[in-house]
Amino acid sequence: MPVHIDETTHRCTLTGADLRLETAGSDIEIVTDEQLRMSVAVAAGQRVPVTEAEADALTVAGAKDARKHLKASVPGSMI
Repeated sequence: MPVHIDETTHRCTLTGADLRLETAGSDIEIVTDEQLRMSVAVAAGQRVPVTEAEADALTVAGAKDARKHLKASVPGSMI
């Protein structure tokens, strides 16, 4: 799991490939990466892909939620 949240202080640790970033939850923005088709946590100019559960937990810790819903453009898609 690339995300650890201290529930008392709302300090978050994001871990990615060759990256370990510790910051306040309020300094994180959760965005949708259309290429990856998943959520990404952005802090200090660094991007870490996260699961939807991790993205939700980060928003509870104070992260800004800037995710958007993606729609399939293929006719007959379930989305």
